[in-house]
Amino acid sequence: MNDKKKRHLGNLLLLLTAAIWGTAFVFQRMGVQDVEPMTFNASRMLLAAIAVGLVAVIMFCRERKQDNVVSSGKSLFLSKDEIIGGVFCGIFLAAASAFQQVGLVYTTAGKAGFITALYILIVPVISFIFFRKKISWIVWVAVLIGVFGMYLLCMNEGFSLTKGDLLVMVCALIFSGHILCIDHFVKIGDPIRISAVQFFIATIILGVISFILEKPSWDALLSAYIPILYCGVISGGVGYTLQMVGQKFTSPTVASLLMSLESVFAVIAGALILHESMTIKELIGCIIMFIAIILVQIPLPGRKESE
Repeated sequence: MNDKKKRHLGNLLLLLTAAIWGTAFVFQRMGVQDVEPMTFNASRMLLAAIAVGLVAVIMFCRERKQDNVVSSGKSLFLSKDEIIGGVFCGIFLAAASAFQQVGLVYTTAGKAGFITALYILIVPVISFIFFRKKISWIVWVAVLIGVFGMYLLCMNEGFSLTKGDLLVMVCALIFSGHILCIDHFVKIGDPIRISAVQFFIATIILGVISFILEKPSWDALLSAYIPILYCGVISGGVGYTLQMVGQKFTSPTVASLLMSLESVFAVIAGALILHESMTIKELIGCIIMFIAIILVQIPLPGRKESE
C-alpha cells in the first residue's frame, strides 16, 4: 500500500472514530435514564479498560517475539513512565467524564457534543498561558469566534448558562488538561498501554464515587446494557484503537480536524435517534463554533505545525 492510500485509510479511520465518539453522546443520555451518572461511567470505563488492556497485552506478546525488543530491555509490560502517565491521565479522564455525564442529565446530546469540543480552543490558550508557547493571531481570532458561538448556543434569555451547559463546560476544561497530559506522556511511553492504565484508574475512581454517592444495582446496569456496551467497548475500546491506527498515517493537524467532527455527529445523532431539536440561534452558534474549530486546525502560511 503506497503512502497516499495509507493517508486516505488513516483519514477514513479517524472519520469513523469521530462518528463513534459523537454518537456516544446519544448513548450516554440514554444510559442516564436507567443508571445514575457515576455508576454508568464506572461501568463503561471498566469495559474500556478490559478492551484496551487486551489490545495492549496482545501487542506486547507480539513485541516479545521480536529479538530487538527483548534485547533492548523492554521486557516489562509497563514502564514507570507508562504507569505514571496512565495514573495522571486516568485522574483527568475520570473527572472530565464525571462532569460530562452529570451535565448530560440536564442538556441535550448535541449541545454537549459542541461544548465538549471547546477543548480544541482551550488547549492552545492553556499552552500559551502556562507553557509560554507562541500562538498565532488566527488562533486568538478563533477563540473569540468560539466564545461568541458559545454565547449563541448556550445563553438563555436571562444571560446565564443552564446547569447542564456549565457542567459540560467544566468537562471541556478538564479534557483540555487530559489532552496536554497525554501529549507529554505518549512521547515517553506506549500510548495504548498508557490508555489501558488510565481506563483502569478511571474505573477505580468512578467506582468508589458511585458507591459513596449512588446506589449501584445489577438491575439498573442490565436495563442500560446497550448504552454501557457501546460507550465502553465501542466508544472507549474501539474508538481509541482506531484513533491510534489512523494517526499513524496522517498529520496531527488533519487528525485533530477530523476528530473534532465528533461534535457534528453528536448533533446529527441527537436529532436522528433522540429526536432532539435546536433553535435557529443554537444552530447558528454550532456553525460559528465549528468555524472556530476549523480555524484553529487549518495550517496557514507561516504558521508552525506545533501551534
